[in-house]
Amino acid sequence: MSLRRRLLSTSLVALTAVALSACSRIDRDGESAPAADQGAAAELRLGYFPNVTHAAALIGVDKGLFAEELGSTKLTAQTFNAGPEAVNALLGSSLDATFIGSGPAINAYAKSGGEAIRLVAGATSGGAQLVVKPGITSPADLKGKVVTTPQLANTQDVALKKWLSDQGLSIGAGPDQVNVTNTENAQSLDLFKRGDVQGAWAPEPWSSRLVLDAGAEVLLDEKALWEDGKFPTTVLVVRTKFLQQHPQTVEALLRGHLAATDFARNNQVEAKQVVNNALKTLTGKALGEPVLDRAFGGIELVLDPQAKSFPQLAKDAVTAGVAKEAADVAGLVDFTLLNKVLSAAGKPTVDAAGLDKK
Repeated sequence: MSLRRRLLSTSLVALTAVALSACSRIDRDGESAPAADQGAAAELRLGYFPNVTHAAALIGVDKGLFAEELGSTKLTAQTFNAGPEAVNALLGSSLDATFIGSGPAINAYAKSGGEAIRLVAGATSGGAQLVVKPGITSPADLKGKVVTTPQLANTQDVALKKWLSDQGLSIGAGPDQVNVTNTENAQSLDLFKRGDVQGAWAPEPWSSRLVLDAGAEVLLDEKALWEDGKFPTTVLVVRTKFLQQHPQTVEALLRGHLAATDFARNNQVEAKQVVNNALKTLTGKALGEPVLDRAFGGIELVLDPQAKSFPQLAKDAVTAGVAKEAADVAGLVDFTLLNKVLSAAGKPTVDAAGLDKK
């Protein structure tokens, strides 16, 4: 073989290898998915809700704590009313990370066959109550009544329907059934005041607003259903591909999350004001001081998402009738970067509680 032909053959082999390597890094959606870090992302699209249960997110955005840690990465924040909306954005790749309820986090993981998202941190424990009209003092009194949750299959929707099942109460419009409807939190407050609904399983600050602004009474605090009163109301999830491509960006987000959580713990008065100002900007109305104090009193900001509760939460979705079978939540969590951040800050690390995929 001539030297010219040998050089041509070698070049073709090299080009073929490069092409095959490039193809192997393209996933089904056409996005690059290398195992190695591509560096800081140009942009991080972050979701959260205008609720006190998302206090860490509200503080992190408003105080610039996320932006400070992200550096040159642009932070684009977007708010949602309830988890299923945020799930659709994640699965549609129009959102990179979001603070979200535990139920929708499990749903997103299950819907994607365990591929689309990873739960990387907790955010809030507690902060959800079943509040009702005065005179309703037992589960049986809910028969023939209308009870609302923020959205179909969201965290509070699953919790209510599972609890009703445990009480032997069926869901429907009959006189011996509980009529469960799904309404945005702000609208449910108005409906409650008008008497169109008689109860709501709501997150903070809406349960406190219903109690203090609309005269509702607490029939059940969800804390009573969980060991030590701890359950994951809000967690932080990230698209798996984004986590794989930009771990340093996710790590920066987690540093900002830790900073926001520490700020809230160490500066409670200012933290309440920051959250209230953010809520006023996002919803058009600030909370009264009694509502704000009551709402903050019902939550605990924690980076530990209580991973051991997720198998039970997956089963609850089936009991609630929003899932046909319990999702296999093994592999849902990835605390690698969270524990790196916690260790660097001299704080206790988080246990995956057997949910890490083998």
